[in-house]
Amino acid sequence: MNFLLNHIEALIFCATSPLKLQEIQRCLTEMFEADVPKQDIEDAIKKLSEKYAAEEYSFQIEYIGGGYQFMTKPAYQASIGIMLKHQSKKRLSTSALETLSIIAYKQPITKGEMEQIRGVNCDYTVQKLLEKELVEIKGKSDAIGRPLLYGTSQNFMEYFGINDLKDLPTPKDFSQEENKIGEENED
Repeated sequence: MNFLLNHIEALIFCATSPLKLQEIQRCLTEMFEADVPKQDIEDAIKKLSEKYAAEEYSFQIEYIGGGYQFMTKPAYQASIGIMLKHQSKKRLSTSALETLSIIAYKQPITKGEMEQIRGVNCDYTVQKLLEKELVEIKGKSDAIGRPLLYGTSQNFMEYFGINDLKDLPTPKDFSQEENKIGEENED
């Protein structure tokens, strides 16, 4: 029963929306290549619910929207609300992402060079990226006026989950096969 319990727990944990009993049964039947009775699944979910009802857990299994899902217990809603508020401040606009990509691939780079590539003023966007600590000033250029040079920061690496700039996708990762219209020529 523990084996079945662990699989059900993993399924509910990974689901991004409430997981219906039929979906759980379908997954388990395919996995075990044998029918898994609904009653066994319901019994396992009941055991899991009892386990997570204990005070030592900050979350529990809820039956909502016709399915099962892990939900944070009400006592922890305030801290979750604060975290979500902070995370929403970390979202990047399209212009910020465009500017950040230019900086990541061309660093060290001046604001003038960024503006030449983007075709628009980047003052505000660069300022916001500095505030979010995704870019940092790397020094000054030897060009006339000695403009500041910008590059990505350690926070950039953490934000995008990479360890090195070499982990960034290369242009070939973005290329798509040319669309072929009509009949293919046979030689």
